[in-house]
Amino acid sequence: MTPSQNPEKEEDTSSKKVPYHFGEKLRQVREHRGYTLKVVAQRAGVSESLVSQIERNHVSPAIDTLLALADVLDINLEYLFEEYRKKRPVHIIRAESRASVKEDEVVYEELARPESPTGEESTESYIIKIPAGSHTHHGSFGHIGREIGLVLKGRAKFTYAGQEYILEEGDSVSFSSGSPHVLENDGDTTMEAVWFVTPAERFAK
Repeated sequence: MTPSQNPEKEEDTSSKKVPYHFGEKLRQVREHRGYTLKVVAQRAGVSESLVSQIERNHVSPAIDTLLALADVLDINLEYLFEEYRKKRPVHIIRAESRASVKEDEVVYEELARPESPTGEESTESYIIKIPAGSHTHHGSFGHIGREIGLVLKGRAKFTYAGQEYILEEGDSVSFSSGSPHVLENDGDTTMEAVWFVTPAERFAK
């Protein structure tokens, strides 16, 4: 049996760890501060060659070397490691697959699902479609949180704590959700608005 055929000598590449690289960040900060490789190396007590290799991700620095470089460049370590093992998923909801809920004739189409299972420190967002003469009911008695809305099409009358405001196409509004609030279609065609609510109430189930 040749060495390549010996299972005991075969390298298990499936479990190999991919090194985390932050050299580019070090280089960008160094150049932004106007420091040369030589200046950084002298202040950190290491060789200029080592700093260059670290910036090019050719070597991984020892922890004391990394701390010295971070100190010289005045870098927060959280900045260097903010992407370490952090998954950054992209969630796409196709137009025809949006979750929606109806309040009489008003339709709420969900744009994104809140990430927090409890809704805490999260945001929910909707496209709200209100036929002429109809209005929302969900905020009639108020609730915790804040909201931001943008009128995409049509004209709306926004009533907040008894005060009325007219919102034209392109107008936006932001407010505390604690007071009673109602959004009413004040035109003669379907009104559409994009709406953000935080913390999420998971209105659309």
